[in-house]
Amino acid sequence: HSPTMNAGMVIKTNDNQRYTTNGVSGFFVRELARRSNVPIQEFCVRNDCPCGSTIGPMLSTNTGIRAVDLGMPQLSMHSIREMMGCDDLTHAANLFEAYFRDFRSVETALRVDSH
Repeated sequence: HSPTMNAGMVIKTNDNQRYTTNGVSGFFVRELARRSNVPIQEFCVRNDCPCGSTIGPMLSTNTGIRAVDLGMPQLSMHSIREMMGCDDLTHAANLFEAYFRDFRSVETALRVDSH
């Protein structure tokens, strides 16, 4: 499916690990969004379709920092007429505020099996 403008932040995943989102980091953002009533959209690239990548997987692997590919839906990305929805800017601000407000409580409640 295609993400919809003004309908919330988008978490990008790819089974070929071209994006940095994994089960733990995706859950973390979804929980922050749930707590702050920020809508989340999911975008998963089919594993038989080529796609670009981000520097996220490399940074996460090299630093051990959890990361998620998260963004706002856009029309005509990388075009001179790139557009996004105004409501999504508010959704982003609310999600980032929730990150700083609720990080510790979500992190404390998170149980990750390291085996």
